[in-house]
Amino acid sequence: MIHKNMVALILAGGQGSRLGAMTKKVAKPAVPFGGKYRIIDFALSNCSNSGIDTVGILTQYRPQQLSTHIGIGTPWDLDRIHGGVSILPPYMSEAGGDWYRGTANAVYQNLGFLDQYDPSYVLILSGDHIYKMDYRKMLSEHIEKKAEATIAVIDVPLSEASRFGIMNTDDEGRIVSFEEKPAKPKSTLASMGIYIFSYANLKKFLSQDANDPDSDNDFGKNIIPAMIASGQKLIAYRFDGYWKDVGTVQSYWEANMDLLKADNDVKLFQSDWKLYTETGSIPSQYIGPDAELKDSIISEGCVIEGQVDHSVIFPGVYIGKDSRVVDSIVMADCRIEENVIVNKSILLEGVTVKSSNAVGDGKEIAVIDEGKVLSGGGFMD
Repeated sequence: MIHKNMVALILAGGQGSRLGAMTKKVAKPAVPFGGKYRIIDFALSNCSNSGIDTVGILTQYRPQQLSTHIGIGTPWDLDRIHGGVSILPPYMSEAGGDWYRGTANAVYQNLGFLDQYDPSYVLILSGDHIYKMDYRKMLSEHIEKKAEATIAVIDVPLSEASRFGIMNTDDEGRIVSFEEKPAKPKSTLASMGIYIFSYANLKKFLSQDANDPDSDNDFGKNIIPAMIASGQKLIAYRFDGYWKDVGTVQSYWEANMDLLKADNDVKLFQSDWKLYTETGSIPSQYIGPDAELKDSIISEGCVIEGQVDHSVIFPGVYIGKDSRVVDSIVMADCRIEENVIVNKSILLEGVTVKSSNAVGDGKEIAVIDEGKVLSGGGFMD
């Protein structure tokens, strides 16, 4: 048996139905983000930068693109003989099999994966959040305070606290109660869905939960409250950086727009904390002599002959002369012909907008489904 001090599990099976057309064909963690990246790149890069070399990715809903994107983990230095990255879908065994019934059940079904590494600690992550975080600091606090579980929290405005799972703590940071989306929150410490558990203890609570027919098999609803009720020592680890759950079209658009701020806290390009991704062979971009670019991200393989203002442009996009793209996200291989206006819109992969058309009114976010073609008479497949 190979012993690992800490193994990470990334929960990446969510459908993300509130993202609408963006998740019709891919799981939420595989949704493209910030030009050439995908949402899961943040959790994977955090693991790599934190020195975690053994990562299991729990998939369920439409895992194909996610599995292809991750491959053997080379971009994140996770192509290891002992450890590395493993894709963990639900599976059948001699005793039967089932879909993952909740976050806790997903981990419970993969105790065999964890056991082969005999970890002292297990890090549980969501694959659909935008943030940069050094998990080593969180582990150090977990060990220093002799906690059985440590939960990352972020301070949110009181007006927004009812949207989150809220941790109530004592003066020493010990969690004394947990409330899931409380109508009248007692604190503003929101759970980030990032947990470190001492493994032996986690196994005990997961097994108890699996044998409870009335459980939702969920960390927030069941495991955390059960540990608190039994007197376990749970610690809140305060995180003060940028963190965003991109669970809605609005929050996804906002997170992409945040990248364009001069003082943004989640810079894609940092020498000391790199964001890695799988990139194929893409030609360089071409910026035409009459093109105008302002406060935007332009990816490789683009041909820009028009105006791009405060927008994120993915690889292989063509923007024709006299066209203007503003406050928008244009995904890979879209074609925007001449004399077009795209305003506060999200164009999914492969959209074509024919000449002399407009997309978006600048008020509500317009989302254009993958592969659509907009001609003078409207959209057609």
